[in-house]
Amino acid sequence: MLLISCPFCGERPEDEFGFGGDASVRHQGGGDGTEPASVEQYADYLYLRDNPKGRHAEYWVHRYGCRRWLVAERDTVTHEIFSVKSASEGGTG
Repeated sequence: MLLISCPFCGERPEDEFGFGGDASVRHQGGGDGTEPASVEQYADYLYLRDNPKGRHAEYWVHRYGCRRWLVAERDTVTHEIFSVKSASEGGTG
């Protein structure tokens, strides 16, 4: 079992957390005052993702703990976790 070190609750088992996806993906326009994305651009944003090998920034939510969103830098091959930060602290990679 993977152990994730929550900056607020300490080290906890993976089953207390929910995976939230790629932390490096940015929303494609709209909602923030920018020009809304085309339908094709938005479909690409929703469905097209890389499947990286190696270190990768990921969103996780501590659903059975502090309920905060976190950004973990994890190796997708070995599952080693290098760092965990609060998503609200600009922890995205």
